[in-house]
Amino acid sequence: MMRGPTLCTFGLCPYFIILLVRSTCYTNIPTATSFKRNLFNHYYSVILPDGRESTIHLLKDVTKRYYFALEGYTMPQFSITVTPCDVPIEWNILHYKASHVFHGKVPDDYRPSDDPTSQTHYKTVSTLFHYKGNSVETYVGTSSYSSLFMLEFLSTERDTHITVYLTTDLAHANLFPELPTDPRIDVTTISHNSITLVWKSSPSALKKKENIEYCLLVNEKHNYKSMCAAETALRSAGGKWPKLSALPVLPYLHEPQRVMLLSNREFSIIHKASNVDVRQVCIGNKNTYMVSNLSPNTQYYFDVFVVNLYTNASAAYTGTFAKTWEEPKPKVTQLKDGKIIQLNLDGKRQKIHSFQYQAKHKKVQFTFQSCRGQVRAQILKNGKMLVSETIQSLRHITLKGKLMDKYLVVLKSGAHRSNSSVMIQASSYIHKLLFPFFPDSLKIKSFNKLRTCNSITIAWLGTQERSMYCVYKKKMQEDQVWRELTSVDRCSGPELRPKSEKVSCKYFHDINLQRAVTTETIGDLDIGTSYLLDVYLVGSSGILVRYQSKVVKTRKKC
Repeated sequence: MMRGPTLCTFGLCPYFIILLVRSTCYTNIPTATSFKRNLFNHYYSVILPDGRESTIHLLKDVTKRYYFALEGYTMPQFSITVTPCDVPIEWNILHYKASHVFHGKVPDDYRPSDDPTSQTHYKTVSTLFHYKGNSVETYVGTSSYSSLFMLEFLSTERDTHITVYLTTDLAHANLFPELPTDPRIDVTTISHNSITLVWKSSPSALKKKENIEYCLLVNEKHNYKSMCAAETALRSAGGKWPKLSALPVLPYLHEPQRVMLLSNREFSIIHKASNVDVRQVCIGNKNTYMVSNLSPNTQYYFDVFVVNLYTNASAAYTGTFAKTWEEPKPKVTQLKDGKIIQLNLDGKRQKIHSFQYQAKHKKVQFTFQSCRGQVRAQILKNGKMLVSETIQSLRHITLKGKLMDKYLVVLKSGAHRSNSSVMIQASSYIHKLLFPFFPDSLKIKSFNKLRTCNSITIAWLGTQERSMYCVYKKKMQEDQVWRELTSVDRCSGPELRPKSEKVSCKYFHDINLQRAVTTETIGDLDIGTSYLLDVYLVGSSGILVRYQSKVVKTRKKC
């Protein structure tokens, strides 16, 4: 048992001054100066307040002592709740009887602590409670006479802090919210990226919902037995538990953090620092919650704390843990050599297509034609990433390889939740491509000096291969331009357009790419009107390439 200071046998706080005076009459009792130095040392010994939660800081291997007295009660009662906030601690409650002092007697029990025979004379001291660990523990005791009690706290692992709550009003003390009879957290559903939790309501929440808030802590390390321990973990992660039900949350942010604002009373902050990932969310008085945006095949630990918003005191449910499922493997289909396929992507799931290179040639070519939106394309060879880029129009990618190399093509929408479409071809026959050769730029250029009230002149680049180019126009209203440009299907052909929109078709090529430029003047246009202009390159195989659409407006005055 850990021993207290020399004069711990003195009784009630109101009698300390009288006892100090009387102590000078006995040579075996320390002086008043020694009493103050030992019993009420600024760090080691202080009086514990009644009815208030106190935060106590402990130094490693240094015992800290607190005192409190019970008096004036026939059967005085008290309750002590100790909450470790970081590491396991050791703590005791010692009871000192003071009846000899009140009868004017000073027995040998009060010999100085440096007297070797004094260890056998502390018969009036008893240990009421001893605990070692990191759980929240509460001791409820009574005493039939005025008594002095001492609390001893010791941390042997490292410097830490704890909270202590003493009350002598057991009938009305309601600092901590109540836990249900069964304080477990149940896991109801599990997926590869979310877990749903439910727990029984706190009796305190059933009495006064507006006073109670539930806060959830999610991490990948372990469960926490108190909100104080959770706050310590957040501080070690470079974060801070937000003030409950207080919005906006911006004043509580400390980089690096990521915030998800969920509703007026519900928000989540994810702290990532020093390889620590701690997620917290306060959800009002709901007793069920789905934790989303989790990583697949990962074990998470969940803690729920019920918090009294007026006292800021909390109680912890029994923590639980669960592991998310593995992410379902995307369907892999085989790409046939030289065949063109078109895929529609919904922005949620990625689609994977594999292609096994078996040709005698030492090259393989992938062609991507973005039909609508942006497409993110990745190409892997034998499991190694070779290409990762966003396709916005037409793209040829030529790779070197050898027999039986296995290529994997991963395609997904370039924007989250944005529908997109793409045509893809994989071929080992480099000189027999179905997609036509196309210039480096698929932009259409208009000439402002050649623009009149009823005509527009445009130009575009051609290739060394003789191909047919078809020009189309479409009259546009001002409010239709943006919608039309964003909804263009670049893989659709001119056969879907009205004949009235067709301007002309012509063959063109030039061996010298520097001079492979052709122009077209479009006449019979309306004054001050916008037109959507398109150029189609039609290859010998019938596969076409659509240039980027261009909107040009005729002049109002000529």
